[in-house]
Amino acid sequence: MLIRSTMLDLLKRVLCVAVFVPTGIPRAAGAFLLLPSIPYSYTILDQDLSAALQEFGNNLNIKVNISAEVKGRIRGRLPDLPPLEFLNHLTTIYNLQWYYDGLVLYVSAAKEAQSRLLALSPISFDALKAALDALNISDERYIVRPTPGDDIVLVSGPPRFIALVEQTLNGLVAQAQPRAIKTPQREPVLMLFRGSSTVVVRDGRPEGSHSSDVPHQDSVIREPGQGEN
Repeated sequence: MLIRSTMLDLLKRVLCVAVFVPTGIPRAAGAFLLLPSIPYSYTILDQDLSAALQEFGNNLNIKVNISAEVKGRIRGRLPDLPPLEFLNHLTTIYNLQWYYDGLVLYVSAAKEAQSRLLALSPISFDALKAALDALNISDERYIVRPTPGDDIVLVSGPPRFIALVEQTLNGLVAQAQPRAIKTPQREPVLMLFRGSSTVVVRDGRPEGSHSSDVPHQDSVIREPGQGEN
């Protein structure tokens, strides 16, 4: 059961303004998670951890995606903390990780963290890092580090962060690949020689004929099309 305090009611009244005001807390995630500085205060007698995190998002008007691996129960009163500190407090106590991609706050269990080695070629590490920074994907809490030689990058963090890094790298690789130049396809051409008369047949249709003073033996010559010698 969740009992909201008077302070939480005040928080909801000023949320429409405060949610867009930076709190002065150093930026940790790539995408800005701007939260009010007013303490997020409520008393929990006995509540599921996932439900408390969902209520946290609902109260702050933030979409929250909670992994099925996030498990546990909260009993008793939690300290009155600014929302970001409150979120970090829960993740520390219950061994969680969170990542905000600019639209959704993803909360997962720490055991779901992944480490992957991604091939960089033909992209340089600097190009990947610049793209991650420009797209607000970079997060100082999670690892994106080149190996010696800059041919491979090590990425470690929660699933959503890993997925965005991979998508960015795949997009850069696709953009760097040379585009195939389309060569106009040549239509098959047949030249029919009948005596002194020559008939040109292009794509199955005769285009015309002409006569020559030099007689030819009846024959058919086929000009090669595209890709033929």
